[in-house]
Amino acid sequence: MRLLITLLIIFAAVIGVGFWTNNQLTASADELLLNVDKIHDEISAQHWDSASEHTEELEQNWDRKGKWWPALLDHQEIDNIDFAIARNREYIAAKNAPLALGQISEIRKMIKHIPQKGAINLTNIF
Repeated sequence: MRLLITLLIIFAAVIGVGFWTNNQLTASADELLLNVDKIHDEISAQHWDSASEHTEELEQNWDRKGKWWPALLDHQEIDNIDFAIARNREYIAAKNAPLALGQISEIRKMIKHIPQKGAINLTNIF
């Protein structure tokens, strides 16, 4: 009986940590998406200096928030976001609105995808 109780406690702890982790991923992704939306708005309005400043903020937030993500997620997806942010920084510096808007849309999609991929649900379990 002790073994069963111990296993149930461990199982509950694993599930609880999984939900907590998913909550943290979602919260940090939402904060990053706010930065992405600001950049999109500034690019659309052709405010290049402001878009560049918001891109620096995004990079700083990504460095802070995304620092612990590789422990939970595929490193390739993290690298893809790093590369996309770097490409977008250069598109903004070149004042190329179509490429910058396309890249910022890709960044938004990648960031939104990460909490969904790490979520605890039947699709991800089976």
